[in-house]
Amino acid sequence: MQKKPGKMIRRPDYTPTSVDNALRLLQILRDTGTLRLTDAAAEIGVAPSTAHRLLSALVYRGFAVQDADRQYRPGPAIGAPAVDSGQDRDFVSLCRPFLEHLCAEAGETVNLMVLVEKQARFLWTVEAPALLRVGDRRGQVLPAEQTAGGLALLAELSADDVDRRFPLDAEPREALHDELRAVRRVGFAVNVERTERGVSAAAMAVHDRDGTAVAAVAVAMPSTRYPERVRDDLVTHIRHTVRDIEAKLQSTDLSHHPFSI
Repeated sequence: MQKKPGKMIRRPDYTPTSVDNALRLLQILRDTGTLRLTDAAAEIGVAPSTAHRLLSALVYRGFAVQDADRQYRPGPAIGAPAVDSGQDRDFVSLCRPFLEHLCAEAGETVNLMVLVEKQARFLWTVEAPALLRVGDRRGQVLPAEQTAGGLALLAELSADDVDRRFPLDAEPREALHDELRAVRRVGFAVNVERTERGVSAAAMAVHDRDGTAVAAVAVAMPSTRYPERVRDDLVTHIRHTVRDIEAKLQSTDLSHHPFSI
């Protein structure tokens, strides 16, 4: 018996040009590995300024990165592994009231993050009401060592596990270990304009009932407010939120929750 062919793929009747162009840039990045701005503009037939806006959006969402030579390369969000959507929803639902309370207390945007190998994934965001605030980052995937939440979780790993995830040269590897030792010493991690100019953050790890780090709570804010917030009770607020979530985890059956690092 002859097998029936699969359903034919056909071009949609209407696709917003900007969406189609962004998807084409993603395909080019995936296939070529590097892309210059002028080449991107030529490939999709737009002005360099338009190509720059599209690439900037891909960088912001983690689908592209720009290196020191100003070339664009595939970002960590391309090929990022999936997470268990059911467990994901359950864990976020458990944490949400505490994250919302922290946002109200701190007056800044709060993120719930997990570590997937050497990447930090943003599971949930509670956006601050202030006019000048850090926006929603739900779904973003960024290099863990550049984010406060990622550093808080990396600090929970053994040195051998960190080296396995980050096969770096001796000097940058030792710099990373130095930073993780500092995180362990003070009990929280910070990111000052590593992932985005003008944005800073502080974070702490959340542990399950077995004492395993499973996520991080991070508070992100405009860098102009960072010194004042850190001098304030920001770290105390984060610590109380983490303890409340951990207490809730003690009495909740999420023992098979997939985010253990």
